[in-house]
Amino acid sequence: MRGIYLVTGRSLCSPRPLEAIVLQAVDGGVAYVQLREKDVSTRFFVQEAKRIKKLLSSYKIPLIINDRVDVALACGAEGVHIGQEDMPFAIARKLMGPKAIIGLSVEDWGDVEESQKIDVDYIGVSPVFPTPTKTDTKGAWGLSGLAKIKAFSRHQLVAIGGINESNAREVIAAGADCIAIVSAICAAPDPAAATRNLKSIIDAVHNEK
Repeated sequence: MRGIYLVTGRSLCSPRPLEAIVLQAVDGGVAYVQLREKDVSTRFFVQEAKRIKKLLSSYKIPLIINDRVDVALACGAEGVHIGQEDMPFAIARKLMGPKAIIGLSVEDWGDVEESQKIDVDYIGVSPVFPTPTKTDTKGAWGLSGLAKIKAFSRHQLVAIGGINESNAREVIAAGADCIAIVSAICAAPDPAAATRNLKSIIDAVHNEK
């Protein structure tokens, strides 16, 4: 995992179509797209996921579905991201298959320790900074928490929560392999330019290592 991991936020995109924001992020060099929908019907989620999957396929960018293994299977997504209250990893892996990308959110140190026992493709450090897009978590990790996880964990780290151009460099320097972005792209006046700017920051830090 490396680069920009876009997590969609429908309300942040409005009134612009979500698909248009995703396409602009693709134009800016996004590496992964996670489709996150908390307040729509299953039918709508599946239909939308199929549209986004078709859009991303020609660019060979993986689509990851938030929470919903059933939706991921229905649309043929490359992966799923699960939280601590979602489907257990072992069942998700059995359903999704050995090649699927499966990420797991970690919200406290016990979650980090438990994640060592399973073969997730990455852990989502959630949230790094306080953010209105992550309101159901146990508190922010901060840069020191992120660095502690990096030193301990055998997994790749995707950092999410309050990350933008002002702090992306520090997040990568603290140990994130990849940064997940919601509002800094979805709410940006120019999502493509925002993605390019963030990607250039990531690339610069990785090249310094």
